[in-house]
Amino acid sequence: MGSNDFINILGYKIYKKTLKECMEKIKTFEKVHIISGNPEVLYTGLHNKVLLENFKSDKALIIPDGVGIQISAKILKTPVEEKIAGIELMREILIDCENTGKGIYLLGSSEENLNACIVNLVRDYQKLNIVGYKNGFFDMENPKEILEEITMKKPYVVFVAMGCPRQENFIVKYMDILPTKVFMGVGGSFDVIGEKVSRAPKWMINIGMEWFYRVAKEPWRIKRLGSIPRFLYLVISKKRVK
Repeated sequence: MGSNDFINILGYKIYKKTLKECMEKIKTFEKVHIISGNPEVLYTGLHNKVLLENFKSDKALIIPDGVGIQISAKILKTPVEEKIAGIELMREILIDCENTGKGIYLLGSSEENLNACIVNLVRDYQKLNIVGYKNGFFDMENPKEILEEITMKKPYVVFVAMGCPRQENFIVKYMDILPTKVFMGVGGSFDVIGEKVSRAPKWMINIGMEWFYRVAKEPWRIKRLGSIPRFLYLVISKKRVK
């Protein structure tokens, strides 16, 4: 992979170019785990040996998703060209799959929200080839039926919407044995697509305040924000050491 396409934050290679260029970069992988690089996910990786090994491997593509990563990049004086939100990259992949006929598999969320997501995907991407789907409530250690279905259907991409770190654990555990090129953890994206949860207004997204909107709507999320200052502290500490 071209080193000029990435910046280094705490040993992670973070993609630094545009969303459009990211779509082209995905095509260069034989098999890829797309990671929405926000402080929560990357901080979790620092404390999980299995995830960390995958996140730093040649199979990983970490996108700069989240204001904490943008701030970190600026602190290190290696800014990214633009924020790439996971749901926006997911939508670009959906468009590509609709245009090319490549299959997708949806794994995660509740049964109700997953079904709502599928209804809206069929509405918005009428030629999209959805080869299978399953909600996120299953035994992670023995998902035999899911693995068999994915193996049989051979989707181009598997979107996993089970939150961090469950979705990343699933991908890391099974990506090498499944005949799929693209694996992507997408958090609450099924709920957003299914219109069960709304994204922040565009102006809030543009100024990096989407996190505030989400916490206002779902106050329980405030506990997860602790990873942002912890991650930034590590970035600043490492910078000073150098």
